[in-house]
Amino acid sequence: MQNRMPRIPQQPASNRADLDARLTVELAAVVTGARRRALRDGDRHIDTAHLLHSLIESDPEVRTAFDGGPQLAKVLGYLVQRSIGYGLRWQGSVEDSGAVPVVTVRRPGRRDAGVEGWSPSAASAMAEARERARRRGDERAGGLDLLAALATDHECRAVEVLERAGVDADRLAARIVRATDQG
Repeated sequence: MQNRMPRIPQQPASNRADLDARLTVELAAVVTGARRRALRDGDRHIDTAHLLHSLIESDPEVRTAFDGGPQLAKVLGYLVQRSIGYGLRWQGSVEDSGAVPVVTVRRPGRRDAGVEGWSPSAASAMAEARERARRRGDERAGGLDLLAALATDHECRAVEVLERAGVDADRLAARIVRATDQG
């Protein structure tokens, strides 16, 4: 009987140079962390929970957007549970990276999100983050742009995590918009 190592799904290489050119250095690091987390979790696609987890871990500005330490700790708790294989599970849902084929989802007001290596919701959030930065006059999207984009997509896993942790996603997004539009 052979002892086989579990096969780790390969993430297709998207046009990383094009994507990275439109992100701050900090947000590019978040994407790298989310990609690493997805691969470690055995997922073929980066999803919004991977992005949220990586954002919170690596961007101090994002951590200050929450109402305080206990709220942030609860969000991280759900994300950690998910990454070690229990707690929140999303098998069989649209954003699921392994159980079902990812389809291109078109939502009113959202761009087409059929990006290889990304769940439709994650690709849509990245596009929205870049658009937020562009409207503000910035060439590159930052962590708060992505967090605001995630918080406004009520159908994504990141919002499910936020809500289970007691975070009002709409209020979070509104706080970020006020802070980034003023600063």
